[in-house]
Amino acid sequence: MKYSAVAQAFLPVLFVLPASAQQPAAAPLSRLQASIERITKSINADWGIYIKCLETGEEINIDADRQMDTMSVIKIPLMVEAFRQIEAGKFSLEDKITLKESDKRPGTGIIRSLDPGAVLTMKDLLTLMIIVSDNTATDLMYAKVGGLDPVNQLAQSYGLKNTRAVFNADAWFKAIAAAPSRDQFHREGKTPFGLSSARDIGKLLEMIELGQAVNKKSSDLMLQMLRGQVYSSRLPKYLTGTGFRVPHKTGDFLPYIANDVGILESPSRNIVISVFTAHHYGTGAYLEDAIARVAEQVADYFGYR
Repeated sequence: MKYSAVAQAFLPVLFVLPASAQQPAAAPLSRLQASIERITKSINADWGIYIKCLETGEEINIDADRQMDTMSVIKIPLMVEAFRQIEAGKFSLEDKITLKESDKRPGTGIIRSLDPGAVLTMKDLLTLMIIVSDNTATDLMYAKVGGLDPVNQLAQSYGLKNTRAVFNADAWFKAIAAAPSRDQFHREGKTPFGLSSARDIGKLLEMIELGQAVNKKSSDLMLQMLRGQVYSSRLPKYLTGTGFRVPHKTGDFLPYIANDVGILESPSRNIVISVFTAHHYGTGAYLEDAIARVAEQVADYFGYR
């Protein structure tokens, strides 16, 4: 009787432990997504994130279809449209423009610091538009391709339904200059520089990486430009020594918006990573660091695998 009583006392334990042990562990990709979500929840902002490994097809989608302000990320579709027109014979990378004082735009870039009369090629403009996000180069390229409409037509033809160029740099800077405050300008959201989603830009980056954006030669030149990006406080920040190269493009309106989209390239894995943010009213450096931590988690996961 004593043995029976002891055995009965342990029966619940014997049944509970095996049942607990049999619960399936979270899949590795789910754990990566959970880690990324913890990072996003540590920062009070809106997020749109799309991640895809081109070799394995693994994807992470965190509000990836939310249409958000691109800021300078819209310069990627503009670059693609420029190369499409070059391929069609409408102009060439060697075509030149002579800089006028009226061409100059505020904000990022170096062309606004040059003297009028400086001569620049289309390749110069595209390169500076990407690697230092030059706003003067951007508006000169919009003028070259025929304005916003060709960029929007390209986006639709590529199936990028959330993507639209809305204003050139000149119009955007005039709009913010007329706004009562930067906070109100961003909250109202009436004058986005461009609109897209993390998935749309991710799809476009995938086409570029695979040599399918316009053609292989054009895609390779676009990747070369994206690899020259000088701003490294987001996606590449913690990736030194990981074996990944990071062609990417930022989009800024700090502290509210800090976008970064790119590809983690290695000999065995190429991972598209597209991160959009908005409505952040804290310290901009914290938002940038959170984006960098997202990329770090992605690089660790795919590097280990």
